[in-house]
Amino acid sequence: MHCVALGSRFRIPLWNPVRKKAFTVAKLFYSSSSYHCAPSSVKLLSLLSDVRPLTTMENFWTSGSVDKNKRMVESLQRYGIIKSKKVSEVMEKIDRGLFVQSDTPAYVDSPMQIGYNATISAPHMHATCLELLKEHLQPGMRALDVGSGTGYLTACFAIMVGSQGCAVGVEHIPELASFSIENIKKSSASSLFEGSLWVHVTDGRLGWAELAPYDAIHVGAAAPEIPNALIEQLKPGGRMVIPVGTILQDLKVIDKKLDGSLSIRTETSVRYVPLTSKDAQLRG
Repeated sequence: MHCVALGSRFRIPLWNPVRKKAFTVAKLFYSSSSYHCAPSSVKLLSLLSDVRPLTTMENFWTSGSVDKNKRMVESLQRYGIIKSKKVSEVMEKIDRGLFVQSDTPAYVDSPMQIGYNATISAPHMHATCLELLKEHLQPGMRALDVGSGTGYLTACFAIMVGSQGCAVGVEHIPELASFSIENIKKSSASSLFEGSLWVHVTDGRLGWAELAPYDAIHVGAAAPEIPNALIEQLKPGGRMVIPVGTILQDLKVIDKKLDGSLSIRTETSVRYVPLTSKDAQLRG
């Protein structure tokens, strides 16, 4: 599933000097076909009429098949989105190019269509979620990826928790689940498949109770409210990252305390596709 972040913590370069100045002052961020500005900068919208979407970064990030993924990661590091060695290492190890359609510019910082009214998240959102969950993706831990799509984050989780841990992807579109398995088998996580890495076809709102509880749960689509099944499957001491909302959405970070109570905070404003039924998704 997909997301682009709207919050002011993401600073994406705009190379034209005029655009760069407007961006710096107004803190403009691209999301699908809409923009979000800091309230104090509304009067500067007239400066932004010629700002182009993030696909202007394509040429910067695509100059040689071996280096593309590494350059993407380095760019995310430079702009402060990747903060830890652990996240940079796993994003370098799992090549995003293996998890998109063959004609897709995989290393551009934008969500990409993957079919069936679904998308793969922008690289900065993958990095953000990995940073938020990294302490709960230690070797031997268990992770659940809801709405696993093409399998990218599921593969990242599997590398981080290792052969003694468990990473589970759940996806309700069978064709996407099959595609994700093909992708995983081509990636650095291939040796973990069906040992500590699994992909199941099911309604993600129900999670995957068979291997619960999970130290980390990531949800790749926006729920109108936090699903109770996922709260129940979150281990005490564990963390869930989930977008919540309909038109207006926030990325929520949910920590389950050892006594079972929840601490919930908002990380940033986002835009994801909805967490819904298979039929509703296919109808668009």
